[in-house]
Amino acid sequence: MTMHMNTDAIVKLDGVVKQFGTFTAVERVDFEIGRGEFLAIMGSSGCGKTTTLRMLAGLDDPTEGDIWLDGERVNGKATWDRDTPMVWQSLALFPFLTVQENVEFSLKMRGVGKTERIARARNWLDKMQILEFADRNISQLSGGQRQRVALARALVTEPKILLLDEPLSALDAHLKVRMQAVLSSLQKDLGITFVYVTHSMSEAFSMADRVVIMSRGKIEQIGSPQEIYHAPRNRFVAEFLGSSNIFTGRLVEKSGDDWLVETVHGRFAVTASNAPAKSLGDAVTFTVSAENMHISPEGAHTPGIRAKVVGEEFVGATAIVFLETETGEELKVQKSHVELTSVNLHPGSTLNLHWESHSCHVLPGE
Repeated sequence: MTMHMNTDAIVKLDGVVKQFGTFTAVERVDFEIGRGEFLAIMGSSGCGKTTTLRMLAGLDDPTEGDIWLDGERVNGKATWDRDTPMVWQSLALFPFLTVQENVEFSLKMRGVGKTERIARARNWLDKMQILEFADRNISQLSGGQRQRVALARALVTEPKILLLDEPLSALDAHLKVRMQAVLSSLQKDLGITFVYVTHSMSEAFSMADRVVIMSRGKIEQIGSPQEIYHAPRNRFVAEFLGSSNIFTGRLVEKSGDDWLVETVHGRFAVTASNAPAKSLGDAVTFTVSAENMHISPEGAHTPGIRAKVVGEEFVGATAIVFLETETGEELKVQKSHVELTSVNLHPGSTLNLHWESHSCHVLPGE
């Protein structure tokens, strides 16, 4: 994996494998996390992201490989002996303690004296804008307020690294967006390393400096949100992001970076400036993102693909139009509502789809 890091690494996973019986949950992962970095690990259920987080927390031990935390090998080291608090999806707050007592708890466990404990807990409740609820019971708080208590409780010990496991999944949409802003600014202000596990692309891409995409225990790609979005490494990542149309064909002609690729839909010019070397006859898989697809009425003179409208979905200022080709493949186009007024979008109507060669991205991992 290529690393993009100017800070020193606080976490290093070196050949880490985790097996549960005959099942391999994590398959030889190697990556580093920079000091003060916001790293998101994402993938669908069962991809190994939570197991990776649990190994960092000390809740699971790797079957093979080493985990280094701030220069120290932590394999086999107990959870309470490593400075890696975790904020859970369920928040795991103590219902029988007040807000203040919940935040004080980890300091109490560390033997911090009462006066200092109270002062530090109140300082964090103030930072999280929930000081007024200090004496309330957890059950009297809203979801967003509980979220802030869980964060205050984890951060009161001022750890070097905070682990977050799907912390916003129980919140409704508008609260999620607000908490994303709280987490982002908090992380930047504190300079604490955040390792954030989620299956939500919008969460990962809006907050993280780098994103790790996992599938079946393996790392498929690591990079900045922009890198991953604009240059997915392979078909899995492209399909996982769901923002592109994927075409497969054979290389039939080549002139420097300009390739001609024969697909079931016809021949298409592809600009392949960052693509790995290929010979004539080789298989080529390329993507065109939904927003780079153009549509014109059927019978337009632009060469392209004919496809039938299946339906559309409104996404704020734009709409995604879902179409199906004559060979049964699904394609999608994302455009502003104004751009879509010039074509007939009734289900069953046929449109012509086309794109520029420079909008194509050849998948290097295919």
